[in-house]
Amino acid sequence: MTAIKDAKILIVATDGFEQSELIGPLTQLKGLGATVHVAAPETTREPGKIRGWNEKDWGDTVPVDKPVASVSVDDYDALVIPGGQINPDVLRVDQTVVALVRAFVDSGKTVAAICHGPWVLVEAGAVKGRRITSYHSIRTDVINAGGHWVDEPVVADEGIVTSRKPDDIDAFVKKIVEEIGEGRHDRRHAA
Repeated sequence: MTAIKDAKILIVATDGFEQSELIGPLTQLKGLGATVHVAAPETTREPGKIRGWNEKDWGDTVPVDKPVASVSVDDYDALVIPGGQINPDVLRVDQTVVALVRAFVDSGKTVAAICHGPWVLVEAGAVKGRRITSYHSIRTDVINAGGHWVDEPVVADEGIVTSRKPDDIDAFVKKIVEEIGEGRHDRRHAA
């Protein structure tokens, strides 16, 4: 079990992340004392930065702490995947990102995705047989991947945390903290 003040959390994102869904968890988790790093694929528009999407247009940039390819699952207690439409759609076709997500799932560590972020979980084979929520427009994708989609603000199934939209960020972060505190989860393999 890990107290949030001792936790190391990785946020994986690229250009086009929903600004509130990265900044909100980043700010809240850091505010609780966690160490939080942002990792991105090396294909971003600006080296060392990723640009958010703020509702209807490009938003702020966020510094990238490291490239996804250099991340070790052993260095972190949890993984967070922000949503938006662009970010998870790009991440789910990046095999380095998908392999990292699979490794986090296989490790039993907390994995959290919000909005369209569960698309990456689908690609990593992590939703089959699990209760999952997401933005309503990817409901069918979750179901087709074998997930049990529910319309709830936040859902945790064996340490896999999912939420629907920016309005759910506070509940999302609270559940991430709880799941990290529980420690590793003995998961059945989804795929």
